[in-house]
Amino acid sequence: MKSTLVTAGIAIVCGFMGAGAWSFSGLGDAQTRSYLLENPQILPEMAEAYQRNESAIRLSQVADEVTVAFPGAVLGNPEGSKVLVEFADYNCGYCRQSMLDVERLIADDPELKVVMREFPIFNGSELAARMALAAAKQGKYAAFHRAMFERAPATPENINAAAVAAGLDMEQAQQDGTSQEVELELARTQALAQQLGFAGTPSWVTGDRAFEGAVGYNGLKSAINETEG
Repeated sequence: MKSTLVTAGIAIVCGFMGAGAWSFSGLGDAQTRSYLLENPQILPEMAEAYQRNESAIRLSQVADEVTVAFPGAVLGNPEGSKVLVEFADYNCGYCRQSMLDVERLIADDPELKVVMREFPIFNGSELAARMALAAAKQGKYAAFHRAMFERAPATPENINAAAVAAGLDMEQAQQDGTSQEVELELARTQALAQQLGFAGTPSWVTGDRAFEGAVGYNGLKSAINETEG
């Protein structure tokens, strides 16, 4: 990740300098180059700042939509004043790991609302995503969500076992899982992920930040607190 940021930083700097538009505290191109060679540690910071700015621009275009949950697909306080959005896949080991971080955040903060977006990108995950949305329609999303991760991977047998453990009406769940409402929600989430530049899971949105990866409890808490600040 660090090498990627360094490469991106160099590309950004070279692009600006090549266009003749780069100005670094009033320095010329040669002086700027000399400064950067003497202070290479700033390149990752520059790249990170650039990526964060680009992410904020993309998010501003869909901010009103991405935080609107599919009915029932919410963890924590549905009326909470703090909002964290998670794009998740039940066959993603990092999502399973992050579930514990999210549960801890919810336990620590009664004002936290976690909007779950089903983003099945791994083979075999779509059936689990459909069942999760069906569970949401029955008011049992949280129960299925935990039961499914406890029984991962998302094989048909494990999905069925998780649904039973969550207490779903199986006949109704089968109908809802193939409904147009669920089809539209999955398509909406795919479109939002594409707009935000998400290529993997878990991915997150909070405030004006959109980012990817299993960043852990502290990383998520920090992002949420920045929003509050």
